[in-house]
Amino acid sequence: MSTTEQTTTVPAGTWTLDPVHSSIGFAVAYSGIGTFRGSFADYDASLRGGRLEGVAKVASVQVDDENLVGHLQTPDFFDAEQHPELRFVSSTIEREGERVTIQGDLTLRGVTTPVEITGTVSGPLENAYGQQRLGFDVETTVNRHDYGISWNMELPGGGQALADDVLITANLALVQEA
Repeated sequence: MSTTEQTTTVPAGTWTLDPVHSSIGFAVAYSGIGTFRGSFADYDASLRGGRLEGVAKVASVQVDDENLVGHLQTPDFFDAEQHPELRFVSSTIEREGERVTIQGDLTLRGVTTPVEITGTVSGPLENAYGQQRLGFDVETTVNRHDYGISWNMELPGGGQALADDVLITANLALVQEA
């Protein structure tokens, strides 16, 4: 750590999501040639008492192919009927300047595992409307098999259609409650 940077905590108070300026997504390598990306349209996040919590409705998954949306909601992937949400709850948040490391538990398909999320945090800053705002741009990589997501296809030339590791990203704009 440089002499000008100090480890600090996130601001006190209650911070709620600004969904217009936020997103939650995922990406996984496919067929050895590219990256398959998706996102969730229905999600929420908050920061209360130094604890960051987030939830996404699995049925709101969005990808460019409607047929794939349906497949992602089946037991091959998210199993939306049995497990309608994915959830994250932090246990610690460490901030050093703009860098942030968040430890916590990710629950997906009824399986909870500890994860480390890293990225940047901005603020708190006052916007043009007098609101205090805080931004997180963070990510983590998980092995989908840890959550029972094991569907795959053998490629004709060898290898698997989907990689094991999935990148989960969150760009969160939070507004301090008055």
